[in-house]
Amino acid sequence: MAEENKSYGVAWFLAGLGVGALVGILYAPKSGRETRQDLINGAREGTEYLRHRTQQAAEEVSALVDRSKEQVSEYVERGREAVDRGRAQWEEFVERGKNLVAEQTNRVTAAVEAGRKVYKATTGPVDPSQP
Repeated sequence: MAEENKSYGVAWFLAGLGVGALVGILYAPKSGRETRQDLINGAREGTEYLRHRTQQAAEEVSALVDRSKEQVSEYVERGREAVDRGRAQWEEFVERGKNLVAEQTNRVTAAVEAGRKVYKATTGPVDPSQP
């Protein structure tokens, strides 16, 4: 019985398909040639639309790439400036350190020299008769 229902369903489907095709042909506003021409024109318009949209997309991507390059260049320049400032500060700190070390070396040398002079002045020549 299920087999019979399936065959009726297929038969009705095919009948509906045939009736639909017949109605479509009878009520078609244009001839087959005109319909084919409309389909061809529609395909051409679709192709032209896609070509135009592809070109627009390529231009937008190109503009985006150009802006990105500019931003990267700007960031690289900022980085270079920061490195140069850091290098200048580092060199200034190193120079200050060298000056501080030289100044402290001079102070220590002067203190040692002053200590030697005081020592020599206070001790004088050693007298062997003194216990």
